[in-house]
Amino acid sequence: MTRDGQAVGAVGKSRPGWRPDKLRQQREAHGLTLEGAGEQVREVARAAGLTVPAANFQTLWQHEQGEVYPGPHYRRAYCLLYRATEPELGFRNALPDEATKLKFTASSEPQNGAHVLAVERALHQLAPSAEDADGQGVQQRILDAWKRRHTGGDPNRPTLMMVGGYAGSGKSEFARFVSQLTGWPVLDKDPITRPLVERLLVEMGSEPNDRHTDLYREKVRPLEYQCLLETAYANVDCAISTVLSAPFIAETTDPRWMRRLINRCEARGVTVAVVWIQCDLDTMHEYISFRSAARDSWKLQNWDTYASGIDLELRPVVPHLVVDNRLGSAISLTDQVRQVFGTVFQ
Repeated sequence: MTRDGQAVGAVGKSRPGWRPDKLRQQREAHGLTLEGAGEQVREVARAAGLTVPAANFQTLWQHEQGEVYPGPHYRRAYCLLYRATEPELGFRNALPDEATKLKFTASSEPQNGAHVLAVERALHQLAPSAEDADGQGVQQRILDAWKRRHTGGDPNRPTLMMVGGYAGSGKSEFARFVSQLTGWPVLDKDPITRPLVERLLVEMGSEPNDRHTDLYREKVRPLEYQCLLETAYANVDCAISTVLSAPFIAETTDPRWMRRLINRCEARGVTVAVVWIQCDLDTMHEYISFRSAARDSWKLQNWDTYASGIDLELRPVVPHLVVDNRLGSAISLTDQVRQVFGTVFQ
């Protein structure tokens, strides 16, 4: 397994749209030496909570010469440093209709027009999957909640936002982004349930990182989601807007399961908003490899088998919003909004 920034050059050179010379052009346009760029890459990475090993001039030189394709955290750090998108930096081709020019004006005032515009641009990632999905309504609730943190007053009903998608698609990153804007708490299935799940699997004769056998799927997985939902209901019963992060593969495709959840929330005056993170196999594999979680070991060792069970066209059965994170495009944009609004998130 390779670490961030240490991918094999031959693999990187096959990346569609990769133009290493653009990275060098950006560095020179900013008047930076390789050493100076490395220092600033480390600084922005630390500020953003990214893991960028070394970032020395040799590594940056390899990136600029096309010998090594930068890993996900390096690419995110470069985008933050140069205030640019991945297509602008030559890491890949742009997706259709992808915003590739981001011009934000930083300010000490958290509520000025430039800041509101930046948030609105980021929230445009929440695209309705169909005409019956209330995309603008959810965007407005997030924007109003963000404003409420500083000005007071939120005219909307509390929201239970479900952020779903396959492993490595970017669910946790997007859920945290929404939380940082709104102040809504995040309930992530893995950290909430992992200690109990691992102990339960061992007691049942399996191994703690089992996430692929019938034993896990039939006996343990339902309990994971029950724990997550019971925790969420504690907030729902108090009319507290909450963001849930979990795959929700079986749940959001089950009309009866979704109807029970929606009815429970509606009875408490809480709106359910379902967000699906769309991603591609290569990006999911890259992020799963990079995070090196023990629970992902089977996926990586049996990637072809695991990938054969992924339906890239799968969508929730209820009205929902879609975040297009193919090639990491959405996460790159939210990174830049976090940087511009750094003082707001402190």
